[in-house]
Amino acid sequence: LIFSLVLTIFAGLLFGKDFEIFFYFLMGSFVAAHGVSPCRNRMIPIKAGLLVGCSNTILIVLGASLQDQWVFTRIMTDAFFGFCGGIFAGILVTGLTPLAEMIFNYTTDIKLLELATMDQPLLQELMVEAPGTYHHSIIVGNMVEAAAKSIGANSLMAKVAAYYHDIGKIRKPLYFIENQFDCENRHEKLAPSMSSLILISHVKEGVELARQHRLGKDITDIISQHHGKSFISFFYNKALEAREKAKSGKAAALPPINIDDYRYPGPKPQTKEAGLVMLADMVEAACRSLTEPTPARIQGMVNRLINNAFSDGQLDECELTLKDLHHIAKHFNQILATVHHKRIEYPGTAGEGKGKTDASDPGHRESKQDRDKPCANRERGKTDLKRLGIH
Repeated sequence: LIFSLVLTIFAGLLFGKDFEIFFYFLMGSFVAAHGVSPCRNRMIPIKAGLLVGCSNTILIVLGASLQDQWVFTRIMTDAFFGFCGGIFAGILVTGLTPLAEMIFNYTTDIKLLELATMDQPLLQELMVEAPGTYHHSIIVGNMVEAAAKSIGANSLMAKVAAYYHDIGKIRKPLYFIENQFDCENRHEKLAPSMSSLILISHVKEGVELARQHRLGKDITDIISQHHGKSFISFFYNKALEAREKAKSGKAAALPPINIDDYRYPGPKPQTKEAGLVMLADMVEAACRSLTEPTPARIQGMVNRLINNAFSDGQLDECELTLKDLHHIAKHFNQILATVHHKRIEYPGTAGEGKGKTDASDPGHRESKQDRDKPCANRERGKTDLKRLGIH
């Protein structure tokens, strides 16, 4: 509206300070601004142009009648060109918008809706190369969308950015825990500094892919900020342990440890949307590592991680308030409790009444190996939480 007012003033001055021209442009600009807000469809500018055309026609006829200049043919001609001008403006805006997005690297709501479709090449590649990361990103998208609406942030921007925040993992998917389906941890064969470098590199590689695929500046910025300057404590502690062993003479001498090698370079989140993606990313990953994700445990984990991010200063440069964090935690708890809800065990019918048991029957007696699995999973869950920096 401010932009429309400025252009209207310039138009009035250009046409000899004519108040009628000024009012004509002012009303047309206001109708157009109202008609395209919100603009989440390529047809909306054309519909707004139709409204502007109707507004122009009414103003021309009304202005002529007030000035006693009722010349029918002239009024109809002016009204026709006024109506066509509105339609033409809508068509012109629709055609120029994609060009403006490309030249100025600007992301409109229409562009965001197009990026949110699951048939986007980059999302398809993520789904094939890193299916665990893809599933994680979809859940994070749902989390930030609900939380963004509750705090007045751009829910569409937050959701789409969440879909793409981990695209850098496409390059080395098997080095990230959500994609290690074969239970083989490739970091066990690497030095802690190398493992840390691989984790940090996915942010830089994600930014490169975002620019390559023209995702827009806003999404690219969120990708670069979604880890802030957080500390990779698991591999740092692992490096310290290896150095202590070297000092005790049990291993070869190791070079000095640079703490900056175990910290994401940043920057910290600069907007509410970037802060939401950062919080949802760490919370979803941590809750996935819980062996028994009950609502109480999920709530404790969510509150703990949000408090850690706040006390660590990761949210200092974005606009999230303590009240916002309360709403965010509430919506995160609701969605994660739904995602990790307990499944109902349906009674099996195979062999019922015949004294037979089947491995697929939920009621059959577990073998010793089956009984040992929860313990193994619990130990792995603790390790996973440590890798996420949660003690």
